[in-house]
Amino acid sequence: MKIIKSATLQTIQTKSVDVEATFTNGLPSFTIVGLASNIIQESRDRVKSALLTNDFKFPAKKITINLSPSEIQKSGTHFDLAIALIIALYESKVNFEDFYVFGELSLDGKIKDCSSIFPLVLSLAKQNLLKNVIVCSNSAKKLSKIPNINIYSVDTLSQAIDFFKFDSKEKYLYQNESFDYESIKIHDNTYYYINKYEVDFAEVKGQDYAINAALIAAAGNHNILFEGSAGCGKSMISKRLRYILPPMSLEEILEKAKLQAIDYKDIDFSPLRVFRNPHHSSTKSSLFGGGSGNSARIGEVALSNAGVLFFDEFPHFSKSSLEALREPLEDYKVLISRVNSKVLYDTKFLFVAAMNPCPCGNLLSKVKECRCSDVEIQRYKNRLSEPLLDRIDLYVTMQEPSISDKTKYSSKQLHQKVIDAFILQKRRKQNNLNGKLSDKQINQFCKLDSESEIVLQKAISNFNLSFRSINKVLKVARTIADLNANENITKQDLMQSLSYRKR
Repeated sequence: MKIIKSATLQTIQTKSVDVEATFTNGLPSFTIVGLASNIIQESRDRVKSALLTNDFKFPAKKITINLSPSEIQKSGTHFDLAIALIIALYESKVNFEDFYVFGELSLDGKIKDCSSIFPLVLSLAKQNLLKNVIVCSNSAKKLSKIPNINIYSVDTLSQAIDFFKFDSKEKYLYQNESFDYESIKIHDNTYYYINKYEVDFAEVKGQDYAINAALIAAAGNHNILFEGSAGCGKSMISKRLRYILPPMSLEEILEKAKLQAIDYKDIDFSPLRVFRNPHHSSTKSSLFGGGSGNSARIGEVALSNAGVLFFDEFPHFSKSSLEALREPLEDYKVLISRVNSKVLYDTKFLFVAAMNPCPCGNLLSKVKECRCSDVEIQRYKNRLSEPLLDRIDLYVTMQEPSISDKTKYSSKQLHQKVIDAFILQKRRKQNNLNGKLSDKQINQFCKLDSESEIVLQKAISNFNLSFRSINKVLKVARTIADLNANENITKQDLMQSLSYRKR
């Protein structure tokens, strides 16, 4: 019995699958077993047509294809090529060992790419299960960014058959591609970034205080909330944040591409972090993931990992969605539990929120009159609970800009400051940016001088800060110190950090 290696995707987790075949006496038939989905069952017709087009004659035997292990559900058109090969080469003495095979077949035997191949191969490579993979050239181009694997490119079923029949395999080897972007190297690790800014902070007039807060948020990956009247620039600043975020490692770029493939989007290997902006009417399932069993879909919260998650009109999101946001903001993970499956997603995103000060939006306006009653304003603000607001690192109240306000910062200038602060953090051998430090790492990296210690103790007493708030203050102060190139947190760094806490 011959075995070809393939795999199946369970939400974002990959399971290795053995494609097995037997040819026994009996009425001629072709069956696929092993909890194969309807998509895989349909592959029988594609495989038959592709083999017959390539002059293969089906033996007068009972052909049984088994996808092992049989207890897990399998889906995907990428099993076509493995099934076709194991049938076409059932009498040949070939060695399928050490090769994973992926590809969808057209009726004439051409091999096609499909969206699941990239996340499958990336996950297998991370688990050190895969060394050699056979795919079509379109798939190979995407996979060529993954290091330490051998990619063999075949475009037709006949080429795939020849690949295994003959010893000369080097001509099918696809060359791995490197990243042609600006990069910096720190402790043998390379980080990539781009200097293109589709929208620029130079277009924001005034708002120096808010822009400085956005700089701190970007440099340390801190959650930030903008509050201000309609039209003061909350969304403008939020949408420009992604272009000044820190450089990305190769692992982060590949993980971003994996999530794009799972979300059925075009894969983008640029070191530009994702920006997810769900509407406030979005359901809880669309935000956090939903569905049943293995069909559970990934949500916006997980898709924004290592990027930006922007909630505009923050209080207008449903109460249940807002409260469910507390866990991913605190633990940087979200667990979606169903009867037949449990999926854990990473959620180390930069959370950005924008809100009006009242339902009509004019409470902080200097020229417009607020039409809301005290009860309406209180009800509006009560939609955001204190535990949720306590997870916000930076709270910014924005005033309306005036005609005389000028541009002070460009995205290029801000981005360079972020990169300089990023280098300092990585040179301290931090695995995470300041905003995502653990309690143990806070004690290690957020060191205060004696003067700052006195200021912090007074702030704890005067503002009744919780332990979480104290940690937030220290982490923001650490980022401000990095932006000011201070080795330890100074009194000025700490005072500035305290100024961004919600009163």
